[in-house]
Amino acid sequence: MSLVSSSMVKPQPHVVLFLFPAQGHSPPFLSLATRLHHYWPGLTITLVSTSHHTSLIRSFLPLDSRLRLHSLPFYPADHGLPASAESLADLPVAQFITFFKATETLYPAFDDFISSLVSNASNHAPLCIVTDFFLGWTVDVARKYKVFHTTFLTMGAFGGAVFFSLWLNLPHTLTESDRFTLPEYPEVVMDRSQLSKYILEADGTDEWSQFFKRQIIFLHETDAIVVNTVEEFEPLGLGMLRKTLKFPIWPIGPPLAPAHQPSSSKSEDETAIMTFLDSQPPASVLYISFGSQNTIPHEQMMHLAQGLEGSGCSFIWVIRPPIGSDPRGGFRDDWLPHGFKDRIKQKHIGLLVHGWAPQLKILGHRSTGAFLSHCGWNSILESMSHGVPIIAWPVSADQSFNSMMLIELGLGVELVRGPMESSGPTKEKVEEVVDVMMEPNEKGMEIRRRAKEYRDVMNKAWDEEGGSSMESLQQFVQSINTAAGNQ
Repeated sequence: MSLVSSSMVKPQPHVVLFLFPAQGHSPPFLSLATRLHHYWPGLTITLVSTSHHTSLIRSFLPLDSRLRLHSLPFYPADHGLPASAESLADLPVAQFITFFKATETLYPAFDDFISSLVSNASNHAPLCIVTDFFLGWTVDVARKYKVFHTTFLTMGAFGGAVFFSLWLNLPHTLTESDRFTLPEYPEVVMDRSQLSKYILEADGTDEWSQFFKRQIIFLHETDAIVVNTVEEFEPLGLGMLRKTLKFPIWPIGPPLAPAHQPSSSKSEDETAIMTFLDSQPPASVLYISFGSQNTIPHEQMMHLAQGLEGSGCSFIWVIRPPIGSDPRGGFRDDWLPHGFKDRIKQKHIGLLVHGWAPQLKILGHRSTGAFLSHCGWNSILESMSHGVPIIAWPVSADQSFNSMMLIELGLGVELVRGPMESSGPTKEKVEEVVDVMMEPNEKGMEIRRRAKEYRDVMNKAWDEEGGSSMESLQQFVQSINTAAGNQ
């Protein structure tokens, strides 16, 4: 099937994708770049980020990739950050806001890059800038050079809509009640327990509020939004965004599985992981991961381990040092119950993984029955794409709102209500929830059935004939070309 229209005989646009330097933000951008190149090979596509991050991106690309890379100089130490902190994964959450603000200083270098492209554009090939929500200031650069600007929302539609409303309005500060509604969406009822400590402590003048308000204001100035979601998966969330943002919004998820995994990132335990899964009965293993940059407090880590052992469920746990420890430091056995590691090894019921794990392979394995997740958006899409239900333990950002949506859709069970540090589960709660999801019972069976239904929804989104995400991508490229005629 050819997707190239007659209008694309003209010089085709140069699409510049500006990636925010955070691990979880990269896969959707790489997926978008790969799909654009596959269906419209005449497009020139350049991936832009900080020097360190572009090196990481390069390691994910095949050697014969035609995608271009451009690095922007970035010096974390100039902003009071560790010199090696070139990604959120290198920092504790308390320093995220310093990192967010530091990336705003990339403006001059990005402006120079776009200026050079405009000046040297061959055959008058037009530009399109696609950037992360966290890099909202790029809309000013786009306006300066009269180029089409699109914001890529790497979070979900519902989570994004709630996130924007909370930071823009701080509605919880206007009431004494624990429960409140959102000004733009009165049908959405929130609870304080679902808010991060940074929103709870916000008063509108703090650094977090000021940063996110700037990005939301910029968001209202963009020409269009592409969202890493699926129309049939998030009709409510997409409807909320379309209610408040008066320009095209195109869902283009779920992302492609990465075509290449850098050897330097492969876990030494990958063979052991797959061997362990191969030895387990179908749908019997609980996969546990809090994502690439999240962890939990020591006490909650203890309770989780005790609950897992008490449940008797087989599990694979991707584990990082607890909150307050060096995120890049080694893991100490005394952060877990005494003898826990030896017992699960002897009984062959558990596997602890330090560092990177092949998440897509784990989720796609017949033995994986559920995913205890922080509810990061990439993890949700990957889990749903494989029909694996979720036990929700949100930690930060939009994760509580993603959890809300999953529970409403009947695709998971709630273990922890919100990302407050005091909201961790007891050993007994872990056992109870794991049993509901992993043992034969009516509720667990229904959740698993619904997860399989949504797997089919995800897979159909990219059908070349009538797939909703395929159609959205076509509309996005058509808009780039329409805008190109006006440049």
